[in-house]
Amino acid sequence: MEYRRLGSSGMYVSEISYGNWITHGSQVESTAAINCVKAALEEGITTFDTADVYAATKAESVLGRALKGVRRESYELFTKVYWPTGSGKNDRGLSRKHIMESCNASLKRLGTDHIDLYQAHRFDYETPLEETLSAFDDLIRAGKVHYIGFSEWSAPQIKEALKIQDARGYNRFISSQPQYSALWRVIESQVIPLSAREGIGQIVWSPIAQGVLTGKYAPGKKAPVGSRATDKKSGAGMISRWMNDDVLTAVQKLAPIAKDADLTMSQLAIAWVLQNPNVSSAIMGATKPSQIKENVKAAGVKLSPQIMSAIDGALGKLPEKDPAKTESPKPRA
Repeated sequence: MEYRRLGSSGMYVSEISYGNWITHGSQVESTAAINCVKAALEEGITTFDTADVYAATKAESVLGRALKGVRRESYELFTKVYWPTGSGKNDRGLSRKHIMESCNASLKRLGTDHIDLYQAHRFDYETPLEETLSAFDDLIRAGKVHYIGFSEWSAPQIKEALKIQDARGYNRFISSQPQYSALWRVIESQVIPLSAREGIGQIVWSPIAQGVLTGKYAPGKKAPVGSRATDKKSGAGMISRWMNDDVLTAVQKLAPIAKDADLTMSQLAIAWVLQNPNVSSAIMGATKPSQIKENVKAAGVKLSPQIMSAIDGALGKLPEKDPAKTESPKPRA
């Protein structure tokens, strides 16, 4: 495993992080989830990412149990706040009330006294941005949170937040958690240049495009039984955007490129996002330890300019690059 600094902070993260978005608490049982976490630790992964909303809060509890007994200083624990965690009108968003209550609840479920990185899971149009940033800053000063970040914010939203943080003397954001893969490049034109200038590192999710870049989905054929594309609980709706013959045919062209690089297609996809110097870590999920052992081999891989060019050539104009695709839910009102 290789390690990188998270943005301009002094904290290092593993190049590959372990995330439990649609696995712990829903897709796989607790015992299997714990085995995956143990395998991740054995492979040198020190960074673990979750969120209060994953599996209706169960994912945090499972991760907390899986990490119980592991020396707290030896890993980095990330979670998030924004999406509804209850039925009340205040059980969502980035108000001071919800941030404080959600942070305390996450700490209990995770079985820890601090969160290494606390992230705004989306941008909240209903809450004054200053209120949100003030609450985050107070959590850092209280010792409950070490660093703060955000997920899926646009460049203008990031700029406005940094402006307030600098003006008020608040602790700054150090991380961005966007979707990023060879097929989904919407952060490249605006978010990454801004982040690089401002000391913000990317912790990217879905580097294998919900499994499409593994090559297991063949054009003109039904999705394999038990795969994500057939399981409504594990992201079938999101992967549907890629389930067309144009994309699946192009992805098959990556197979010989991966073979020439002595990589699996999954490893090639993860290595591709890690070539971007603004990416601090790539999040991977797993339902069994063998997947972890395979994908961690992407850490430290250097792809030649020729390979990067070949990947671009295979995918052509299919990758999504429109920065407007980075968006948060509009106000409920």
